[in-house]
Amino acid sequence: MMRMMPPQNQSVSEIARETGLSEGTLHKWRNQARAKGLAVPGGEPEAERWNTQDKFSIVVETANLSEIELAEYCRSKGLYVEQVNAWRDACIQANGGVAQEATRLHKELRHKDKEMKKIQQELRRKEAALAETAALLVLRKKANAIWGDGEDA
Repeated sequence: MMRMMPPQNQSVSEIARETGLSEGTLHKWRNQARAKGLAVPGGEPEAERWNTQDKFSIVVETANLSEIELAEYCRSKGLYVEQVNAWRDACIQANGGVAQEATRLHKELRHKDKEMKKIQQELRRKEAALAETAALLVLRKKANAIWGDGEDA
């Protein structure tokens, strides 16, 4: 497992070849480690190409570190402090963006609900008018059948 983690970042297939373990087992172990919050890029040497889960794990691991501790951590993992800071900023931006987007969507939903109520009200009004017109036509037919067409007079 440690071989998949920074700074070695060996790929699953490479470890499987060297150790004789199946790739399925190694993938399972990697996924279990990720579920525990560990950064396991497993084969991606360029930190910028790691998946977002691994980057987030690094951000969480380093959240409470001082600048000196962060620099030491980065050296041990083969990272740059600037990378970790950029990932932290991206996480913060993502969370802020989600809240703003949720607010915008909520306003849009309320607006759509008002439009829907207006349209339903208009539909009820038109259905009532149509029902009234149909009733008048039926009454007119019955009146003509009973008293005859008023055009003969």
